Amino acid sequence: MTHLRKMMLEELQRRNFSTATIRGYIGAVERFARYFGTSPDQLGPDQIRQYQAHLLHERRLKPGTVVAQVAAIRFFFIRTLKRRFPPDSIPYPKYSSHRIPTILSPEEVSRLIDAASNLQARAILMLLYSTGIRRTELVRLRVEDIDSERMVVHIRQGKGGRDRDVPMCSKLLETLREYWRWKKPKTWLFPRGIAKRGDDEHLTDKAVWYAVAEAARHAGLVKRVAPHVLRHSFATHLLENGADLPTIQVLLGHADLETTSIYLHLSRRHLETIVNPLEHLSVSGVGETNRFYHRPKQK
Repeated sequence: MTHLRKMMLEELQRRNFSTATIRGYIGAVERFARYFGTSPDQLGPDQIRQYQAHLLHERRLKPGTVVAQVAAIRFFFIRTLKRRFPPDSIPYPKYSSHRIPTILSPEEVSRLIDAASNLQARAILMLLYSTGIRRTELVRLRVEDIDSERMVVHIRQGKGGRDRDVPMCSKLLETLREYWRWKKPKTWLFPRGIAKRGDDEHLTDKAVWYAVAEAARHAGLVKRVAPHVLRHSFATHLLENGADLPTIQVLLGHADLETTSIYLHLSRRHLETIVNPLEHLSVSGVGETNRFYHRPKQK
C-alpha cells in the first residue's frame, strides 16, 4: 500500500464511510492517476477538468457517474492533501436528464428467476426482488440475518449506516433453506469461493451483477437488467398491490420520502386511475378525417 493510498484510506475511515464508498473513492483516484501516468499528488485542477471532459465526452459516462468520480478526486485533494481549491475551479457536471428507472413486469421477473444458473443465483435473484435489498447490502448478509421465526431479513448498516428489517415470504425461505443445505454457509450467507476454503470473505457485489446479467441473457429479456432493476420492480409492484409510500420508504431504507415518490410515475395502477382530458372532448370520429396530406380545396 502506497503512502498516499494509506493517507486517503485513513481519512475515509475516520469519517466512517462505508466499505463500498471507500472502495469507490480510492478506485476513482487510482484511475485518475493512471490516466495521466503519474502520482495523483503531482496533478491539480487543470488535470481534473481535463479528466472530467474525458469521462463525459470520450467515455460518455452519465453525469451522475462523473459526479461521483469528481467527488472522490476532490476528497483526495481537499481532505487528504489539505489543498484548498476555489469551488468554481472543479465544477460538477450538470444533470441533463432524469430518466425513469427500468421496471420488469411480474412475468419478466418470473422468467428471470427461472433462468438462474444455479441455486445460489436463484437465491440471490429472489432476495433482490422480494426484499428490495441493494446488492452491496446483499453480499454482507450473514446466516444469522435470516430470521425464520419472525419471517424477516435483517439488513445491517445499509446506505447511510441504517439497519432495517424487511419481511420474508415463504417462497424465499424455502429457497434459502435449500441453498443452506447445499452450500452450508457458516458466517456469510453468500461466501466467496468454495466451501472447503471457508467463508471468511463474502461474495463481491460484482458477482451479484453477473448473476443477474447472466440470468437476464438466458431468459431472453430485451430490457437491460441489473440488480437495481429488481429493487425498482419490487417497489413498483408493492405500490401497484396497494402498499403506501411511507411503508415502501421504510422497506427500501430511503431517508427521504421524495426519493420513494418516483415510483408513483412507474406504478401502472396509479397511472391507470388518471382520466385523460382527451376523453372529455367532443371531437368528430376518426373515420371522418381526411386521408390526404393536403387539405382539399373548398369548392
